[in-house]
Amino acid sequence: MSEVKYKRIVLKLSGEALAGDNGFGINPPVIKTVAEEIKAIYEMGIQIGIVVGGGNMWRGEAGAEMGMERAQADYIGMLGTIMNGLALQDNLESIGVPTRVQTSIEMRQIAEPYIRRKAVRHLEKGRVVIFAGGTGNPYFSTDTTAALRAAEIDADAILMAKNGVDGIYSADPRTNKDAVKFDSLTYMDILSKGLKVMDSTASSLSMDNDIPLVVFNLNEPGNIKKVISGDNIGTTVKEK
Repeated sequence: MSEVKYKRIVLKLSGEALAGDNGFGINPPVIKTVAEEIKAIYEMGIQIGIVVGGGNMWRGEAGAEMGMERAQADYIGMLGTIMNGLALQDNLESIGVPTRVQTSIEMRQIAEPYIRRKAVRHLEKGRVVIFAGGTGNPYFSTDTTAALRAAEIDADAILMAKNGVDGIYSADPRTNKDAVKFDSLTYMDILSKGLKVMDSTASSLSMDNDIPLVVFNLNEPGNIKKVISGDNIGTTVKEK
């Protein structure tokens, strides 16, 4: 373990990362690849918590277009994260990685309810823990869930795996060729510049608890392992 930079992490995966080029739903070859990447750092002895988004299943904008109440739309999104969590669990366990799914909304037939002490114990016993169902409350994103769970389990860092983007830019590099990539930032930079990395609640929570954030490209094989090993890739965000 001496060669690793972070020993306990929360890995934040977007729902879109599981959809791949399909853009919607779960792409079997893609989720299998993600599971293999996670296995590589699991075998290094890293304690891994995972928060998965639900954008590949449901987006709040869809609810707004239907005239749906915001809270109701958010609850549907939470169910989407649970679906993704169960699919990721199955893929991880099929390659020999012991995994537990904990949900913030109780559904005991398929997953454990989220209990902080139990989650920490799972990590200490070498199990990957997938935190599904968001915070269990509407109006909060899965970015906020990642920051909250990282603080609760005393994680060394949040690793935010982006789909096709290799860090934080001054603008969207996919639509603006003049966008400038940042190698490092502070959380105050994120808030003051209005950078669309994570929402302001998640940024503030991470800043208040001094949890480093590393934003990197999930689509490059081996990148999760490189971040764990301390390689200078992506963009690192710290309190100062």
